[in-house]
Amino acid sequence: MVLSNIADGLTRSVEGVADTVSEALFEPVIRLGVTGLARAGKTVFITSLVANMMDRGRMPGLAAAADGRVVAAFLQPQPNDTVPRFDYETHLSALTSPEPNWPDSTRAVSELRLSLRMHPNGLLSGLSGPRTMHLDIVDYPGEWLLDLALLDKSYVEWSMQALARLKTRPGGEGYLALVGRTDGTDALEEPNAQALAATFSAHLQAARDAGYSDCSPGRFLLPGDLAGSPALTFAPLPKPESVPRKSLWREMERRYEAYKSQVVKPFFRDHFARIDRQVVLVDALGAIHQGPRAVEDMRQTMADILSAFRPGRNDFLRRLLRGRRVEKILFAATKADHLHHTQHDKLAAIMAAMTRDARDRADFSGAETHAMAIASLRATVEETIKHNGSTLDCVRGRLLETGKQAAFYPGALPADPAHLLTPGREGAERWLDAEYEVMTFAPANLTLRPGEGPPHIRLDRAAQFLIGDRL
Repeated sequence: MVLSNIADGLTRSVEGVADTVSEALFEPVIRLGVTGLARAGKTVFITSLVANMMDRGRMPGLAAAADGRVVAAFLQPQPNDTVPRFDYETHLSALTSPEPNWPDSTRAVSELRLSLRMHPNGLLSGLSGPRTMHLDIVDYPGEWLLDLALLDKSYVEWSMQALARLKTRPGGEGYLALVGRTDGTDALEEPNAQALAATFSAHLQAARDAGYSDCSPGRFLLPGDLAGSPALTFAPLPKPESVPRKSLWREMERRYEAYKSQVVKPFFRDHFARIDRQVVLVDALGAIHQGPRAVEDMRQTMADILSAFRPGRNDFLRRLLRGRRVEKILFAATKADHLHHTQHDKLAAIMAAMTRDARDRADFSGAETHAMAIASLRATVEETIKHNGSTLDCVRGRLLETGKQAAFYPGALPADPAHLLTPGREGAERWLDAEYEVMTFAPANLTLRPGEGPPHIRLDRAAQFLIGDRL
């Protein structure tokens, strides 16, 4: 049995090396990870990116498309037969139907392979015909990404941090009151464990709805087929002075460790650790609307997300001998179409400042990072109106709640991002000199000409940063 396992391992290693050599020399593969926290627009980003890569009329910022070197783009079955396929056709139909609607959000890992047939460039461009490159897009919930930070924390450490956050977050009072009535030294009774887990999950949901970003464990929000399992039936508790065997606290600790070993680690091993390029989508406008605490929480969350990556430069030998490392990471503030274009630079600057700590860490490790403001699908048009003797640069779109057209002015973002970040670091509960509103727009009705993908803002520049060097 041992010899058989060793032989199987060697066979898989040889096959892995052969696959890597084949990819590098014949049909290269780029694995692009797409993640973000709730309502950041992951599904729309992937759908619009694929549609605009297949019909490249709106992609002048992607050099290979602008030069005409991309001959064709087509979808193929993804190489991993055990991962669900990203439902591109259904999502595109939702966005382009006569009554367009936003597609369902990401709730699990999915994958899609987009193959590009391209003319090579450089000195050998005239000596060879078109070649094929594969773009494997891996979609996964950002809530699961936050769980990677749990791998370095014991149950005691995680409980202390989680209980400290509960004091200032929505729904925290109810859970803390329940903890106050709970004795961790008591023998485990499953109804008590379930009540603690359910109340803690309700708190996480309330905190996320209020704009907080760090709401881990992520599977408590998106349990999938693990709903009700012991691996998701735990919650933070203060450690008693003595911890008897078979006590509630001891069982909570065991389930927490099971969550890390049986849920978090397989995700890292099977999906996350194989990513070459990564885009992290951020609803920065939503956090700004929620206030300084939400902005500060998002800033800290971005730093925690970066710690989960293994950034650095990929090269052929490193991929053969040590495995992949993330080469490029894009932090993209989504929903730029909710602002007039005169404010887009301010949103990008805020995104850059908010992710400064995370990007500095990645840059030091050799990865290339960038921050920008994008809209994967443009749902508004710009309009300037007069109001109380002032000129306002607005956007107009179809309201999601009523379906009616409305002009919207969210407020002027500050030119200096510190005006938003400093209050959060100082613990302010609200903005002192401004209010920032958020309006939810429905997708616009589209009329696409042949060769054009859906309208967007800077999606082509995002693609150029993420994969342009490999095209």
